[in-house]
Formats: sequence, structure tokens, C-alpha cells
Amino acid sequence: MNPIRTYQVCNVRESNQNNWLRSDFIPRKDVLRVYVEMKFTVRDCNSIPNIPGSCKETFNLFYYESDSDSATATSPFWMENPYVKVDTIAPDESFSMLESGRVNTKVRSFGPLSKVGFYLAFQDLGACMSLISVRVFYKKCSTTIANFAMFPETATGAEATSLVIAPGTCVSNALEVSVPLKLYCNGDGEWMVPVGSCTCANGFEPAMKDTQCQACSPGTFKSKQGEGFCTPCPPNSRTSSGAASLCSCRNGYYRSDTDSPDNACTTIPSAPRSVISNVNETSLVLEWSEPRDSGGRGDIFYNIICKKCLPERGMCSRCDDNVDISPRHLGLTQRRVAVRNLQAHTQYSFEIQAVNGVSNKSPYTPQFSAVNITTNQAAPSAVPTVHLMGATASTMSLSWLPPEKPNGIILDYEIKYHEKGEAIAHTMTAQRSSARIEGLKTGTHYVVQVRARTVAGYGRYSSPADFSTNLKSDPEKSLQEQLPLIVGSATASLVFIIAVAVIAIVCLSEHIVVYIDPFTYEDPNEAIREFAKEIDISCVKIEEVIGAGEFGEVCRGRCKLPGRREIIVAIKTLKVGYTDRQRRDFLSEASIMGQFDHPNIIRLEGVVTKSRPVMIVTEFMENGALDSFLRLNDGQFTVIQLVGMLRGIAAGMKYLSDMNYVHRDLAARNILVNSNLVCKVSDFGLSRFLEDDATDPTYTSSLGGKIPIRWTAPEAIAYRKFTSASDVWSYGIVMWEVMSYGERPYWDMSNQDVINAVEQDYRLPPPMDCPTALHQLMLDCWVKERNLRPKFSQIVATLDKLIRNAASLKVVTSNTIHSGDYLLRIGVTLAGHQKKILGSIQDMRLQMNQTLPVQV
Repeated sequence: MNPIRTYQVCNVRESNQNNWLRSDFIPRKDVLRVYVEMKFTVRDCNSIPNIPGSCKETFNLFYYESDSDSATATSPFWMENPYVKVDTIAPDESFSMLESGRVNTKVRSFGPLSKVGFYLAFQDLGACMSLISVRVFYKKCSTTIANFAMFPETATGAEATSLVIAPGTCVSNALEVSVPLKLYCNGDGEWMVPVGSCTCANGFEPAMKDTQCQACSPGTFKSKQGEGFCTPCPPNSRTSSGAASLCSCRNGYYRSDTDSPDNACTTIPSAPRSVISNVNETSLVLEWSEPRDSGGRGDIFYNIICKKCLPERGMCSRCDDNVDISPRHLGLTQRRVAVRNLQAHTQYSFEIQAVNGVSNKSPYTPQFSAVNITTNQAAPSAVPTVHLMGATASTMSLSWLPPEKPNGIILDYEIKYHEKGEAIAHTMTAQRSSARIEGLKTGTHYVVQVRARTVAGYGRYSSPADFSTNLKSDPEKSLQEQLPLIVGSATASLVFIIAVAVIAIVCLSEHIVVYIDPFTYEDPNEAIREFAKEIDISCVKIEEVIGAGEFGEVCRGRCKLPGRREIIVAIKTLKVGYTDRQRRDFLSEASIMGQFDHPNIIRLEGVVTKSRPVMIVTEFMENGALDSFLRLNDGQFTVIQLVGMLRGIAAGMKYLSDMNYVHRDLAARNILVNSNLVCKVSDFGLSRFLEDDATDPTYTSSLGGKIPIRWTAPEAIAYRKFTSASDVWSYGIVMWEVMSYGERPYWDMSNQDVINAVEQDYRLPPPMDCPTALHQLMLDCWVKERNLRPKFSQIVATLDKLIRNAASLKVVTSNTIHSGDYLLRIGVTLAGHQKKILGSIQDMRLQMNQTLPVQV
């Protein structure tokens, strides 16, 4: 029989009992709430004979917190406060003298704990009891895996009802799909309320009851992150290693840029079959049948290659542009074309190529069927314009040039003429390209046409020419009357020649105005004097400060120049204590701005350099910067109004581009808006690219300068290659800012994340309710190859076309419509809230799409 060690007390016959039992120092670790399990026995006071009234059947549980094991026999004092009472402990069952001890088990908890450790204390006030055991413990939620996320062991909270948040991390080869990842640990040590989840990355599938992500086995793949499983490689593809996100095509098979990884690999089609040609003089009709083998694709197109052959030389060359192939010669879907304007008696070779969506991936030329034809004899083409060489009262002398395409030997010409307004016509023939018509009426208008003839027949008539005979029949008189006409004609011809010469000289002497960099001047003041007008300080009156610039304050004021009415102006001032370099950089903007004269470029009124403070005076734009103006008027404009703003900005940038000026910082914040909603390009200072201590987070250091990453083309970020093409990229971002009413491009992404995303071909999605045509224009501006981006002249023309055809602006990207409708259905009616939610969704989508593929 094993003895049981207990702590006992039974001083029930003595009054005023106050007996204490204290534990050793117990380290708390990181626990906030502690549980105490006590096993004890208590004797029934009524079973004790002659017991005084002070007998108790309870005891008290206390604790005391301390940052060290410092308790002594006298400290802390044996009393409540400093000790903290947890509870008075009463037994469920007590025992009498005739019974064995009945063991009670009680559990109490206390917290929150904050110090290094604590003591437990038990107070007896006059009971007969035994303390058999005390177990101190805490509750926790054990390590678990849920939704492919691992959550660490977590202690419960300070209160029994507390929920402790445990952050999770995705298991190996899993990625977050919703954030944040967290699980709540309740007071009973149980997990509850999971938030967020992970799914297996591409190339990995769920395993072990959704607690692991295992690699796809060789021969299988998984192209997208998600809950799906690996699948066998599509036809004509393979993978030789595990964890594949893409199956490589076998030799001779390819995927087009629009094919998904789940699509089978396909090949190029075979040649078209059964080519039929039908020649009619210099025209041809070609028909053919589809290829025997489509390559496994349905997107078959046909190209027609026309070659003109010289049998005597044994060579063929491409046909010239005069040959007309209808409906077109490339990208045909129908299997019939008509060819016109071929030369007569000429041998041609026509290749009918079959191509499909992967033909551009193949190193081999498309398969084709060829047909050789020889055109027949054909009538000549039309005679060019007929000229009147001279006229009398009854005759007219005519001349003309031979047809451009005689298509054989010209046998003769037929001249057809009739009185103007009459239907009856007369004809005559001529062996040469001139003729004299006789027997005409005096002073009468005649309509004349000429056509050529070969062995193949007559060609088409020339355009009708209107000539008239003279009024007098006397030859001498006629000559006298013709003399002024001859002299006048000669004089007019001479004047015309002189005018042409003068125009040519002027055109050659004139030069296109181009931008001149003020920093190329040895003396910067010379550039100021050349391009900016000096204004006397007495003409300028500052009324209020409206902002702060890099060099000083920006003010609104008035300017009254002699002989002109007073106007409201914007005034930039140079701060006191400037250096020579700061003054040069400050005034350089005026030297640049003064070279521009366009309704969509901010206008320079002049500068003040001979007084203090130094000032730059420009026209005043009532509505300020475009980005803040749009945010202030979110959703208040029609699409046509927004496109009109974009058209103005594009026109201004076309003007700058034509002058060979590269802006380098085109953004909505640098576009100003006047009271008529006219947008004007501004901010031509280059200082931000020269200063190293700028703190604006919009501009990030790159190769020794400051660059606005979110608005800058990739080649400009990587190589500082600033061109009009990089300004076009920035213009695309401005379009996105305008259509999103001033949203921040790429939302809350870091600048480095933006660089990485753009490098991986991510492009901003269409803003809410953005017309498809406008977003396509944005995408054109964001083409990676800068030479393929549109010119500003093309952008202006495109926007003009959209404005004229307003119906094209009603076509909106479908997913944008659905998102907006869905948000309306769930009660999100404010446009600002809708944009913030959709922006967050796009941010999450971008983060998901940035997952790097596993190399196989």
C-alpha cells in the first residue's frame, strides 16, 4: 500500500484560525491564464463533538504575481492584497468520523497574468481538511493545418471567453488565395472561425487529406494555382520531370500565344488542295479546297503570294502594288479570290499558303500550292487627260499621252466629240497622239474624249474634256484675237512658275521649329532673355498663396501689362537664400515653357528676374491639377467629356513630340484644368531628375536620378531611355487615371512590385465602366516594344474618331459591368466604395498572377 502525502489542518477547536500554505515560485512563460486543479477532503463540522461555532468547511485560494522568486516567511504579508483572491473553495461532499475521506476535485482559473511568475496560496480559517494534490496547468490550441495553412501552437487568452488570433502560413508549395490567414483559439483550447486560405501552386496537387501539396508526377501537370489535381499532358506534349505547370510540345508541334496550357499542341496545316484558276484577259479567279490536314486547329487562314515571272531569265519576283487581289491577299477565311490589273501576255505564279494560329511559331515556311498562269491579250488602259493645243472658229488642235498600259501595240486612236448638251456624237481616228478636228461651229463648246485601240480592241475613253472654238472666222483677226490669249497664257504660266519657285525657296528656307535645351547655353540668362519676356515687378500683384513648390511658393495673383487688360495669373516664386544652381533650375522651366505656343500647353506670361523675389508668371488654371480635380468630382462627367479631356492632353503632347521635346514626367498631377475643362500639360522642370535628396515617394532612385516608376516606360526605368515613345507609355497611364477618376495606378503596390509586374507583362485592367476602345488604346500605349506604340498623332486621330462615333464608347468590358452590377446588388452604391473594392480585387489578382512558373 503506497502512502499518500497530504497537507492537513484540523485546528477546529481553536478560534481565530488563519493558516496559510504557499507554493514555490511558478514561472509563467507566455501564459496569460492559469488553471488550478485541487483534490482535497473536508470533514463535516457536525460530525465533530463539542465543536465551536467557528468551525469551517471551506478554504480560500489566492495567487501572488512577482517578477522574481522573492517571497519569504514574512513577505508578502499573509493577507488578501497583496495576495489576490481567486475563490472560496467548498467541497461537494464532506465526511464524518465514521466514514473514509471523500475526495473532492475543484478547478479554478485566474488571469490575465503579466509578470514573470506567481505563487499559489491556500488560506484555512478553521476547517478540518486535507489538501491531497494541486495541479497547475494552462490550455492551448495544438498545432494544426487547415485550408493548406499551418497554424502554430497557441495558448488561450486572458479570459475564458477570449479569442486569440493565430497567424497562419501556407504549407510548402501552397500560395495564399485570400488574406490575412488566421485562426482563432478559444478559451477551451479549440480552434474556430478560420479566415483566409491557401491552395496548391501550379505544378502541385492536394495530398494527405488536404494537408500537403505534392508535386505532379512526370507526365502530368497543373497549369493554375487552385484546388484541382494534376492531369495528364494534353496530346502532342510531354514533361520529363515532376512539378510541371506546363507540358512542353513535342518537336513539330506548338501552342499559339492565345492557347491555354490545357490545350493540345498543334502543328501547321498541309497545303491547300485542288487549286482551280480561271483567266479572263488580265483578270484571274482562284479557287481551292481546304488542306487535308488542318494541324489539329480550326483557325485556318490563307495567304496569296503573287509573283511575276520572266521565263527568258528563269526568275520570278513579287508583283507590284497595282495588282489588286480581292477581298485581300493575307488572312483570308474564304477559299476564293479575284485578281485584277495583271499585265497582258505575262506569266504569273500564284502561291496559296495555308496558315493557322501556330504557323508563326514554326521555323518552316507555310505549306502552299502553286499555280502558273499566262494572261491573255487585253485592251489598253484609258488615255490620260486630253489637251487643247489651239483653236480657230471652226477647228481645234488636240494632243494626249499614250495609255499607261498599252497592253500591246497601239494601232490607232478614236476621238469622240459632240456639242455640249447634245446627244449626237461624231468620231474620227488618228494614227498618232494628236489630231485636228475640223468643220466645227463658231464659238461653240464641245466635249471631247479619246481612246486607244490594239489588236485586243478599244480601251476605255479618257475623261470628258470641255473645249470651245473661237468666235471670229477671219484668220488674221483670229490670230489677233488669239494673241492676247497666248500672251496671257504665257504670262500666267510665267507667274505660276515664279510662284512655285518662291514657294519652294520659302519652304526650303523655313525650318521646323524644334525645342532648344536651355542647358546647352553657356550663359543660362541668355536662354531666359531669348525665350521668356521680362515683366516689371510693378505689373504683378500676389493675392494669396495656393501651394508650395520645390523652389518656393505657388500663388494666385493678377498681372496688368501696359496696353493689355488685367488677367488672373499663377505665380511661382523662388525662395530666399537660393543658390545659383537653384536659380538656374528654377528659371529653366520658363526657358522651356516660353518656346511653346499651343492651346493645350500651359502658357508662360513672363518672368521677373530683375527684382526679388524671382518669379515665373503663367496663366491661371481654375480647377488645378487633374488628378485631384477628378477625385473631387468622382463620377460627375460623361464619357465624352472625359475623352475630350484626353484628346486635349494628346494634342498637347503631339505638339511637344513634333518639337522633339520629351516630357519624362507626364502624369495627371502635371496636367492643369481650367474652368472650361480644357486640360493643359505643365511641369517642365527637370530638377527632380537632378536632385538626389528628394523625398517624394512618387519618384524612385534609378541609375542616379529620380523616376516616377508608375508612369514610366520599362526602357526608361531600366536604361533611362526617354523618348516620345516613353511619353506615350505615360500617356496610357494618364488615360487610366482619367477613366478611374484619379485612382492611384497599381493601387498600393510598392514601386518594386510595379516594376516586376510590368516586366512580367501585367497591364492595368480597365477602370469601372471604361469603354473597351479606350482600354485597348491604353494597351497599345503599353506595348513593351517602344517602336510599336502609337504616335501621338495617331492617338489624336483615334480619339477624334471615337468622339465622332459616340456609339463606340458605349461598348464596355464585360467583366467590369458584371462587377459593378454585383456590387450594386449587394448594396454598395457609392462609386468611391465600388472603386476601392474593385481596386483591391485587382490588387489580389495581380499578386496571384505574379507566381513564378516552376521550371521543368
